[in-house]
Amino acid sequence: MTTSIQAFHEAIQAAERLVFFGGAGVSTASGIPDFRSAQGLFHQDTGLHYAAEEIISHDFFVQYPDLFFQYYRQHLIHPQAKANPAHQYLATLEEQGKNVTIITQNIDGLHQAAGSRSVIELHGSVWRNYCCQCGQSYDLADLVLDDQGIPRCPRDGGIVRPDVVLYQESLDQQNLILATAALAKADLVIVAGTSLMVYPAAGLIDYYPGSNLYLINKTPLDLNGRPIHFIQAPIETVFSQLQEKLGSS
Repeated sequence: MTTSIQAFHEAIQAAERLVFFGGAGVSTASGIPDFRSAQGLFHQDTGLHYAAEEIISHDFFVQYPDLFFQYYRQHLIHPQAKANPAHQYLATLEEQGKNVTIITQNIDGLHQAAGSRSVIELHGSVWRNYCCQCGQSYDLADLVLDDQGIPRCPRDGGIVRPDVVLYQESLDQQNLILATAALAKADLVIVAGTSLMVYPAAGLIDYYPGSNLYLINKTPLDLNGRPIHFIQAPIETVFSQLQEKLGSS
Protein backbone atom coordinates (compact mmCIF):
# COMPACT_ATOMS: atom_id res chain seq x y z
CA MET A 1 0.00 0.00 0.00
CA THR A 2 1.11 3.58 -0.55
CA THR A 3 1.49 5.85 2.44
CA SER A 4 1.76 9.59 3.00
CA ILE A 5 4.68 11.50 4.46
CA GLN A 6 2.47 12.56 7.39
CA ALA A 7 1.53 8.96 8.21
CA PHE A 8 5.18 7.96 7.85
CA HIS A 9 6.26 10.74 10.21
CA GLU A 10 3.69 9.68 12.81
CA ALA A 11 4.76 6.05 12.59
CA ILE A 12 8.41 7.01 13.12
CA GLN A 13 7.53 9.15 16.12
CA ALA A 14 5.56 6.28 17.65
CA ALA A 15 8.33 3.71 17.12
CA GLU A 16 10.64 2.84 19.99
CA ARG A 17 13.22 0.81 18.07
CA LEU A 18 13.81 1.91 14.48
CA VAL A 19 16.06 0.19 11.94
CA PHE A 20 17.08 1.86 8.69
CA PHE A 21 18.33 -0.53 6.00
CA GLY A 22 19.97 1.42 3.19
CA GLY A 23 21.67 0.72 -0.11
CA ALA A 24 23.56 2.64 -2.77
CA GLY A 25 20.55 4.79 -3.65
CA VAL A 26 20.81 6.51 -0.26
CA SER A 27 24.02 8.23 -1.33
CA THR A 28 23.23 9.17 -4.92
CA ALA A 29 22.00 12.58 -3.73
CA SER A 30 25.52 13.09 -2.38
CA GLY A 31 26.96 12.61 -5.87
CA ILE A 32 27.99 8.98 -5.37
CA PRO A 33 26.83 6.74 -8.23
CA ASP A 34 24.97 3.53 -7.49
CA PHE A 35 25.71 0.19 -9.12
CA ARG A 36 22.63 -1.36 -10.70
CA SER A 37 20.50 1.50 -12.03
CA ALA A 38 20.55 2.40 -15.72
CA GLN A 39 23.20 5.04 -14.97
CA GLY A 40 25.01 2.91 -12.39
CA LEU A 41 28.62 1.78 -12.40
CA PHE A 42 27.77 -1.70 -13.63
CA HIS A 43 26.37 -0.25 -16.86
CA GLN A 44 29.32 2.06 -17.55
CA ASP A 45 32.41 1.31 -19.60
CA THR A 46 35.26 0.75 -17.16
CA GLY A 47 37.89 1.55 -19.78
CA LEU A 48 39.87 -1.49 -18.63
CA HIS A 49 38.36 -4.25 -20.82
CA TYR A 50 36.85 -5.82 -17.71
CA ALA A 51 33.36 -5.53 -16.24
CA ALA A 52 33.00 -3.54 -13.02
CA GLU A 53 31.75 -6.56 -11.09
CA GLU A 54 34.88 -8.46 -12.09
CA ILE A 55 37.22 -5.62 -11.15
CA ILE A 56 35.85 -5.32 -7.62
CA SER A 57 36.20 -9.03 -6.93
CA HIS A 58 38.72 -10.72 -4.65
CA ASP A 59 40.35 -12.71 -7.46
CA PHE A 60 40.84 -9.61 -9.60
CA PHE A 61 42.33 -7.69 -6.67
CA VAL A 62 44.84 -10.48 -6.06
CA GLN A 63 45.75 -10.95 -9.72
CA TYR A 64 45.68 -7.34 -10.96
CA PRO A 65 46.06 -5.03 -7.96
CA ASP A 66 47.31 -2.17 -10.16
CA LEU A 67 44.13 -2.20 -12.28
CA PHE A 68 41.98 -2.71 -9.19
CA PHE A 69 43.33 0.44 -7.54
CA GLN A 70 43.08 2.41 -10.77
CA TYR A 71 39.36 1.66 -10.95
CA TYR A 72 38.85 1.92 -7.19
CA ARG A 73 40.30 5.43 -6.97
CA GLN A 74 38.32 6.67 -9.98
CA HIS A 75 34.92 5.23 -9.10
CA LEU A 76 34.58 4.09 -5.49
CA ILE A 77 36.28 6.80 -3.44
CA HIS A 78 34.41 10.09 -2.96
CA PRO A 79 36.17 11.93 -0.12
CA GLN A 80 34.48 15.25 -0.95
CA ALA A 81 30.93 13.85 -0.76
CA LYS A 82 28.68 15.40 1.88
CA ALA A 83 25.83 13.91 3.88
CA ASN A 84 22.42 14.49 2.29
CA PRO A 85 18.93 14.85 3.88
CA ALA A 86 18.61 11.09 4.48
CA HIS A 87 21.84 10.91 6.47
CA GLN A 88 21.06 14.15 8.31
CA TYR A 89 17.52 13.16 9.27
CA LEU A 90 18.59 9.83 10.77
CA ALA A 91 21.35 11.53 12.73
CA THR A 92 18.85 14.09 14.03
CA LEU A 93 16.50 11.33 15.20
CA GLU A 94 19.32 9.71 17.14
CA GLU A 95 20.39 13.06 18.58
CA GLN A 96 16.85 13.62 19.83
CA GLY A 97 16.91 10.34 21.71
CA LYS A 98 15.31 7.94 19.24
CA ASN A 99 16.72 4.40 19.24
CA VAL A 100 17.96 4.19 15.64
CA THR A 101 20.15 1.47 14.17
CA ILE A 102 21.46 1.98 10.65
CA ILE A 103 22.35 -1.06 8.56
CA THR A 104 24.10 0.13 5.43
CA GLN A 105 25.45 -1.58 2.35
CA ASN A 106 27.39 1.58 1.51
CA ILE A 107 31.11 2.07 2.07
CA ASP A 108 31.22 5.88 2.02
CA GLY A 109 30.98 6.66 5.76
CA LEU A 110 28.36 9.37 5.24
CA HIS A 111 26.10 8.21 8.04
CA GLN A 112 28.93 8.71 10.53
CA ALA A 113 29.83 12.02 8.88
CA ALA A 114 26.27 13.20 9.56
CA GLY A 115 26.59 12.23 13.22
CA SER A 116 25.00 8.78 13.46
CA ARG A 117 26.74 6.48 15.92
CA SER A 118 24.85 3.19 15.72
CA VAL A 119 25.91 2.18 12.19
CA ILE A 120 26.48 -1.38 10.99
CA GLU A 121 28.56 -1.31 7.79
CA LEU A 122 27.86 -4.61 6.06
CA HIS A 123 30.37 -3.99 3.27
CA GLY A 124 33.01 -2.08 5.21
CA SER A 125 34.33 1.42 4.63
CA VAL A 126 36.75 3.14 2.26
CA TRP A 127 37.95 5.18 5.22
CA ARG A 128 39.56 2.13 6.82
CA ASN A 129 42.50 0.38 5.19
CA TYR A 130 45.02 -2.20 6.32
CA CYS A 131 48.22 -3.93 5.25
CA CYS A 132 47.58 -7.42 3.89
CA GLN A 133 50.81 -8.65 5.51
CA CYS A 134 51.12 -7.08 8.96
CA GLY A 135 47.57 -5.80 9.47
CA GLN A 136 48.67 -2.21 10.21
CA SER A 137 45.71 0.17 9.89
CA TYR A 138 45.74 3.24 7.66
CA ASP A 139 43.29 6.06 7.07
CA LEU A 140 42.11 6.82 3.56
CA ALA A 141 44.33 9.89 3.34
CA ASP A 142 47.48 8.05 4.44
CA LEU A 143 48.28 6.09 1.29
CA VAL A 144 45.26 5.17 -0.81
CA LEU A 145 44.38 8.66 -2.06
CA ASP A 146 47.89 9.02 -3.45
CA ASP A 147 47.49 8.25 -7.15
CA GLN A 148 50.76 6.37 -7.43
CA GLY A 149 49.76 2.83 -8.24
CA ILE A 150 49.50 0.15 -5.59
CA PRO A 151 49.57 1.53 -2.01
CA ARG A 152 52.29 -0.16 0.02
CA CYS A 153 52.84 -0.42 3.76
CA PRO A 154 55.98 1.52 4.82
CA ARG A 155 56.71 -1.16 7.42
CA ASP A 156 56.95 -4.25 5.23
CA GLY A 157 55.93 -3.33 1.69
CA GLY A 158 52.65 -5.23 1.88
CA ILE A 159 49.69 -4.08 -0.19
CA VAL A 160 47.40 -1.74 1.74
CA ARG A 161 43.86 -2.65 0.79
CA PRO A 162 40.55 -1.04 1.68
CA ASP A 163 38.56 -2.62 4.49
CA VAL A 164 35.64 -3.31 2.16
CA VAL A 165 33.95 -6.56 1.20
CA LEU A 166 34.76 -7.45 -2.40
CA TYR A 167 32.83 -9.92 -4.50
CA GLN A 168 33.77 -13.49 -3.52
CA GLU A 169 34.45 -12.37 0.06
CA SER A 170 32.24 -13.08 3.07
CA LEU A 171 30.50 -10.47 5.17
CA ASP A 172 31.80 -9.94 8.68
CA GLN A 173 29.95 -12.40 10.92
CA GLN A 174 29.82 -10.02 13.87
CA ASN A 175 28.11 -7.39 11.71
CA LEU A 176 25.57 -9.96 10.56
CA ILE A 177 24.85 -10.93 14.16
CA LEU A 178 24.37 -7.28 15.14
CA ALA A 179 22.14 -6.61 12.12
CA THR A 180 19.89 -9.62 12.66
CA ALA A 181 19.54 -8.80 16.36
CA ALA A 182 18.56 -5.19 15.61
CA LEU A 183 15.99 -6.27 13.03
CA ALA A 184 14.51 -8.91 15.32
CA LYS A 185 13.90 -6.29 18.04
CA ALA A 186 12.71 -3.45 15.76
CA ASP A 187 9.16 -2.19 15.76
CA LEU A 188 9.64 -0.20 12.53
CA VAL A 189 11.99 -0.85 9.61
CA ILE A 190 12.76 1.53 6.74
CA VAL A 191 14.24 0.09 3.54
CA ALA A 192 15.63 2.67 1.11
CA GLY A 193 17.88 2.87 -1.92
CA THR A 194 18.45 -0.83 -2.44
CA SER A 195 17.33 -3.33 -5.05
CA LEU A 196 17.59 -6.14 -2.45
CA MET A 197 19.38 -8.23 -5.06
CA VAL A 198 22.71 -8.76 -3.26
CA TYR A 199 22.77 -11.61 -0.80
CA PRO A 200 23.26 -12.35 2.02
CA ALA A 201 22.57 -8.69 2.88
CA ALA A 202 19.19 -8.65 1.12
CA GLY A 203 18.01 -11.64 3.14
CA LEU A 204 18.41 -9.77 6.42
CA ILE A 205 14.97 -8.19 6.03
CA ASP A 206 13.48 -11.61 6.73
CA TYR A 207 14.66 -11.29 10.34
CA TYR A 208 12.18 -8.47 10.95
CA PRO A 209 9.01 -10.13 12.29
CA GLY A 210 6.79 -7.04 12.39
CA SER A 211 4.44 -5.33 9.96
CA ASN A 212 5.72 -1.74 10.10
CA LEU A 213 7.92 -2.15 7.03
CA TYR A 214 8.37 0.99 4.93
CA LEU A 215 9.95 1.01 1.48
CA ILE A 216 11.21 4.22 -0.11
CA ASN A 217 12.03 3.75 -3.77
CA LYS A 218 11.34 5.21 -7.20
CA THR A 219 9.92 1.86 -8.31
CA PRO A 220 8.09 -0.84 -6.33
CA LEU A 221 9.88 -3.94 -5.09
CA ASP A 222 8.32 -7.31 -4.39
CA LEU A 223 9.45 -8.48 -0.97
CA ASN A 224 8.20 -12.03 -1.52
CA GLY A 225 4.61 -10.81 -1.28
CA ARG A 226 5.18 -9.26 2.12
CA PRO A 227 2.89 -6.31 2.97
CA ILE A 228 4.76 -3.01 2.91
CA HIS A 229 4.09 0.69 3.23
CA PHE A 230 5.39 2.05 -0.06
CA ILE A 231 6.55 5.62 -0.64
CA GLN A 232 7.32 6.24 -4.32
CA ALA A 233 9.58 9.28 -4.35
CA PRO A 234 13.26 10.24 -4.41
CA ILE A 235 14.92 9.50 -1.09
CA GLU A 236 16.22 13.04 -0.61
CA THR A 237 12.71 14.43 -1.16
CA VAL A 238 11.17 12.12 1.43
CA PHE A 239 13.73 12.86 4.10
CA SER A 240 13.72 16.60 3.45
CA GLN A 241 9.97 16.58 4.14
CA LEU A 242 10.44 14.40 7.22
CA GLN A 243 13.12 16.79 8.50
CA GLU A 244 10.69 19.68 8.12
CA LYS A 245 8.03 17.85 10.10
CA LEU A 246 10.58 16.97 12.75
CA GLY A 247 11.42 20.63 13.13
CA SER A 248 7.79 21.72 13.37
CA SER A 249 6.59 18.99 15.75
